[in-house]
Amino acid sequence: MSKAPKITVTKDGPYLVDGNLPLAHQHVVVNEKGESLDWREGAAVAHPESYALCRCGHSRTKPFCDSSHKRVHFDGTETASHAPYEQQAKKIDGPTMALEDAETLCGFARFCDPHGQVWNLVGQSDEPRAANLVEQEAGHCPSGRLRARRGGKVLEPVLPASLGLIQDTAQEVSGAIWARGGIPVIGASGCAYEARNRVTLCRCGASKNKPFCDGSHASIRFTDKN
Repeated sequence: MSKAPKITVTKDGPYLVDGNLPLAHQHVVVNEKGESLDWREGAAVAHPESYALCRCGHSRTKPFCDSSHKRVHFDGTETASHAPYEQQAKKIDGPTMALEDAETLCGFARFCDPHGQVWNLVGQSDEPRAANLVEQEAGHCPSGRLRARRGGKVLEPVLPASLGLIQDTAQEVSGAIWARGGIPVIGASGCAYEARNRVTLCRCGASKNKPFCDGSHASIRFTDKN
């Protein structure tokens, strides 16, 4: 019998993935200005039903773990809050839309920047174009830092339970593991984080908000090329 889908963070070690979750590269599509506009699914990565993904950033068999965390004495101490998203997020109200923003969850994908930034667009949400952009830009945020609401209803994209390996074209770096579709993430202590439609997990090893990504892959120029 197959195990239920879940991701388990191991102490100073890899993510253990159960449930035969699909794994594929996910590329940030940018315009001529380098602004993030959309997602393009890339090559699928073959894997067994259960597998271990590197989170120290040093594996020679990325995205999979090769026990390099032991060689480099990786400190994978988790520092992220277990508080529910609603307790972490600030709310910005506009004429017809609201935007929730949990800044510490930012994975630096920059879908929030085009067209004058989503925080400004929500203030113009009585205009249909601005309202559509708020929903689109918040929905494209892989970490779920941003979440749009209309009339009190949360607007979330429909995402299958799957994992993505983010490739940031504009920055020429590899980004986080994008966990989609409400996959449970269990901390090394056995305490589960809130199951959410989309979260980004650090795989460069440098995040200050482990196990979640904080955009450090861009500053250290992380790449998953072996």
